[in-house]
Amino acid sequence: MLVKSELISKIKDYFDLNIYETKVWLALLGKGTASAGEIATISGVPRSRTYDVLESLEKKGFAIVKLGKPVKYLGVKPKTILEKLKNNVRKEAEERIKGLSNIQNTDEFGKLESLYNVGINPVKREDLSAALRGKSNITSYLKEIIESASKEVIICTSAEEIKSKIGLFSQTINILKKGKIKIKMALYGDKFLIDQISGKLKIKVHKAKIDAKFFIVDRKEILFYLSKGKGKEDVAIWLNSDFFSEAFATLFERSL
Repeated sequence: MLVKSELISKIKDYFDLNIYETKVWLALLGKGTASAGEIATISGVPRSRTYDVLESLEKKGFAIVKLGKPVKYLGVKPKTILEKLKNNVRKEAEERIKGLSNIQNTDEFGKLESLYNVGINPVKREDLSAALRGKSNITSYLKEIIESASKEVIICTSAEEIKSKIGLFSQTINILKKGKIKIKMALYGDKFLIDQISGKLKIKVHKAKIDAKFFIVDRKEILFYLSKGKGKEDVAIWLNSDFFSEAFATLFERSL
């Protein structure tokens, strides 16, 4: 079987197989149905190992044993394998999420919370500030401070940013509305797109004059991005400062 080593290497990584398993599966797909001896010849895998490899592929769902004699094997359709692997990943992720959620109800987690909230030398919240790196880290922290809002949330970003995450922002806006939190939003970009977003979110959206990205919560906390864009790692600064947040909020309102 003349299959380029580059293809074998990529298929091996895509489907989490070893070299022998990959070669045998490709041979089965190319042949249709074949005996272990035929597969050994086509794939180039030693005959002494072919039986073990076929058994392994059968257990993983990549091959099926065809009834009858002599015993022959059938390669499972790649699309079927892909869907099965996707379902496995989804199931594992759901189980992992469930497991992580259950941690919150344990005594150990309660002790972690106590250590954070009390500690030997508690940190004054007003003294806190932090540099955040990475989209996932920033998003998680941003979600936390926005959900802690009690009066007002100010959002300034680009219309394209909101458009790409309209589902997520819709959920956030709805949560804030239910909590009767005042929402002020200004977006940089195309006016037509801004009006579309305003309609979807069902809130008044202003057109920002500058391309900036920041979020202010209750005029006490502010998270603003230092960098953003394709090919760049997202970097943001979070400050818990009444003075700075109030000043920034005032400038925001004057620019509308």
